[in-house]
Amino acid sequence: MAVLGRASLALAGAAAAYLLLLRERCLTWGASPEEVSREMPGDDLIPDPDTLATRAITIDAPPSATWPWLVQMGSGRGGAYTYDWIENLFGLGMHSADEILPEFQGLSEGDVLPLGRSGPGMRVEILRPERFLAFRLETGTWVWIFGLYREDGSTRLVSRNRISAPRAGVLGRLFNTLFMEPGSLVMERKMLIGIKERAERLARLHDRSGP
Repeated sequence: MAVLGRASLALAGAAAAYLLLLRERCLTWGASPEEVSREMPGDDLIPDPDTLATRAITIDAPPSATWPWLVQMGSGRGGAYTYDWIENLFGLGMHSADEILPEFQGLSEGDVLPLGRSGPGMRVEILRPERFLAFRLETGTWVWIFGLYREDGSTRLVSRNRISAPRAGVLGRLFNTLFMEPGSLVMERKMLIGIKERAERLARLHDRSGP
């Protein structure tokens, strides 16, 4: 009982520290206050989310070198440029590509991309080439928005997740807050860095092959 009590106190302390000191940083990694507060196309698809995360990274390449990596993302497509082995523990079939895949570049609004073999798909709700791309899970509980913003020769890639959990209950919401949110940062940080590295490499190749 004493061990259980100490473990409970330690868990409660860790939860309090996350909520008070770390949660905002977790949900806004890399993003400026202006980027966090800025409206993005697709925000209205889930206007009052239970979880809202806006994360960003600077890419030393133009949007044209970043966009192809976004449109080919997905299960059985270009992957998610994150930890494939973790994604595939859930049967998502993610294999992150290191090259542009022409067969997956023709994305259009209304397309539904599979999320694993049996899960609900991700529907393309908004597609504005080299500017915005927004997906919505077919259950309506998750919206994922990407924005590309030009900035002095580079690109700010902003990723926003809007998640609704209407049936989670108190324990479910607590689990999402304390475990899923930090886990999403681990995966999304790796993804953003992965896109950055690929886009910058592509831009260098274009520069070397230019006139």
